[in-house]
Amino acid sequence: MPYWRLSGFYFFYFASLGALLPYWGLYLESLGYDATAIGNMMAIIMATKIVSPNIWGWIADHTGKRMAIVRLGSLCAVLAFMGVFYQDSYVWLLLVMLLFSFFWNAALPQFEATTFHFLGDHVHRYSTIRLWGSIGFIAAVWGLGGVMEGQGIELLPWILVVLFGAIWINSLLVPEEVAGYLPLDHEPLRQILTQPRVAGLLLVCFLMQASHGPYYTFYSIYMKDYGYSLGMIGGLWALGVLAEVAVFLLMHRLVPRFGLRKLLLASLLLAVLRWSLIGLFPEQPGVMLLAQCLHAATFGIYHAAAIQLIYTYFKGRHQGKGQALYSSLSFGAGGAVGSFYSGYVFEYFGASQMFIVAAGVSCVAFLVAWRYIPRRVNT
Repeated sequence: MPYWRLSGFYFFYFASLGALLPYWGLYLESLGYDATAIGNMMAIIMATKIVSPNIWGWIADHTGKRMAIVRLGSLCAVLAFMGVFYQDSYVWLLLVMLLFSFFWNAALPQFEATTFHFLGDHVHRYSTIRLWGSIGFIAAVWGLGGVMEGQGIELLPWILVVLFGAIWINSLLVPEEVAGYLPLDHEPLRQILTQPRVAGLLLVCFLMQASHGPYYTFYSIYMKDYGYSLGMIGGLWALGVLAEVAVFLLMHRLVPRFGLRKLLLASLLLAVLRWSLIGLFPEQPGVMLLAQCLHAATFGIYHAAAIQLIYTYFKGRHQGKGQALYSSLSFGAGGAVGSFYSGYVFEYFGASQMFIVAAGVSCVAFLVAWRYIPRRVNT
């Protein structure tokens, strides 16, 4: 069934993310790199999303071969990542991560477009497929928490190679016809991008991911510095994604009841609260548990609402470009800026200040969404 093949891809893709995001910074720290260097290396992964999805999205929309792009990107990504075994100098690792992420970031936007085509008129059920990505993330981040203790962190590159390989193998199981036929008639892309609601949404997505920069880059190091074990840190990451899964299971009911605009605004406000709690009360385990539960809103509700709005605004052959723009401007540009500023704030002002800055960025995103996302959204 396409459902399980689609779900399997999400499972392995986000399992690899569950190994990469929480632990790659710790692996780089074990090699002797400081916060600025780690922030720059993580920013490279995000920065390629500014360019890569748009290049591959343009190719996919003009050839109609979305799954071919997914397969090629997945295979080249695992081959490129194997360069980490050659040497671990700063410049070499930057180059390896640049090449790896250029191909790795090609796959997900086109796979998202494929999933939405498969769903047809039932796009509100997207979350029931995407939740398997969250389950994969939990399996990786929780399962690796104990393994990564002490010298176990040295195993991380090998684990990532296995997971990246599984992504490529699973992509072979999804036939091209699931991605569907792409119609030739469509309005010019510039007419879509100049609409205030579209430009506003893309800016909101950029700001929301920029606010996540300290979390994705330094959360594990931050918690470790406050005395949390890697097992506890892995559990906190997993708790956040468990909350995300719970929301994904409910989104097909929440969207018809509250609408995409209200859900998006709520997620942005709760992001302000979450980053403030992490920045101000890291020594309080109970508060950290609450902050991680808010991941249900800051990623689960936010992503499900934002990606459905993107699907609504970008039609026909622009569907691939729309998903690519969402990925490049949010996870790409926003993620890169977030990783970049968090490294310097950490180094010169302190770790807690990173999250206070993140809360301010989320607040700006809320104000933009309030102004530009229309009250009535045709879904």
